[in-house]
Amino acid sequence: MSVNIPLIEISGDARERGRQHGEAARDRIAQSIAFYSESFSAASGLDWKHVCELAPQWLPLVSRYNGDELVDELHGIAEGAGVTLGDVLALNGRGDLSYTNPFATEECSAWAILDEASPDGHVYCGQNWDWKLATQDTVIMLHIEQPGKPTIIMQTEAGQIGRQGANSAGLALNATGLGPRWGSGLRLPQPYIRRRILDSWTMSEALEASFSSEQSVCSNLLFTHRDGFAIDVESTPGRHGWGYPRDGVIVHTNHFVYFVPPQIEGTYRPAVVDSLIRLERIEGVLARVGETTTGTELRALVREAMTDHFSYPNSVCNHPDEREPELDRSQTVASTIVDLTTGEYRLSHGPPCANDYELLPWNLYADSSVAAAA
Repeated sequence: MSVNIPLIEISGDARERGRQHGEAARDRIAQSIAFYSESFSAASGLDWKHVCELAPQWLPLVSRYNGDELVDELHGIAEGAGVTLGDVLALNGRGDLSYTNPFATEECSAWAILDEASPDGHVYCGQNWDWKLATQDTVIMLHIEQPGKPTIIMQTEAGQIGRQGANSAGLALNATGLGPRWGSGLRLPQPYIRRRILDSWTMSEALEASFSSEQSVCSNLLFTHRDGFAIDVESTPGRHGWGYPRDGVIVHTNHFVYFVPPQIEGTYRPAVVDSLIRLERIEGVLARVGETTTGTELRALVREAMTDHFSYPNSVCNHPDEREPELDRSQTVASTIVDLTTGEYRLSHGPPCANDYELLPWNLYADSSVAAAA
């Protein structure tokens, strides 16, 4: 690959996986700590040292929800990176560290196309991951081999245990922020919920991971399976809402579509108004999927949708808004197209308008009969 993004392979027991992650991403973890330390202080007055002292309070929640194995992996990341466990826990809890949640405007756009709609009978999914401009250089790709669990290919921020990706069981997760939060007390940050989803062997197990979580923020989770099934879940600290593809296509951005939670129904406004634009723009392009005749043409259509610049810079293909303070500027830091039928994982590091979707050297189904059958 020519893109400037670390491709990190980790394997072995949990502690060893964590050490490998920490060692390989040491510089990017340090860079991420420096950015969030400055950002938390500027946005909400949170002192990084104090946050790190309090962060171990998350460990009992993580252990109860994810098991001690994931806690060992967190310890390993800290050891490999030469930072404290509190640093790693703070990186994983970056969306939960302030009640005002200065990081709520994660402006992502996710999609899935099922076999009934695609020209080659394959199942595809992916997303534009829009986040703070400064994190462009802290993104990594992880290939995680773990005994007794599916192998995972995942894009995440260095030091974080879970975000977006797919696994060798044919299950993919693409996630977008929804903004609002409510409730009191310590709750699970999203990386732990998303990692448990990606650790799942079946769709029902993955959904259970979402519906059994005690979360603090609202997050949209698009689940896609290689067998031609997708469901989109608007998850909240209270009840969840959900929807299914229409004519084999589903898209979600950053606002509630299926319901508005009763806790906020009297005052609800989308956290980012351009979400209302991006949803319609992507759906409009992907409605033409029936005009494609090959997988190559389908990927070109997806690229057309994900590089849309209407309402630039706050567009589907997101770019820094020079009117915002430097620390608040965001852009598309990564974009993906995953073929869940063949296991091919394509990544654009940075805005897809300026970067190609390059095929990763990893296949989801390497050393399995699924890739050969496809």
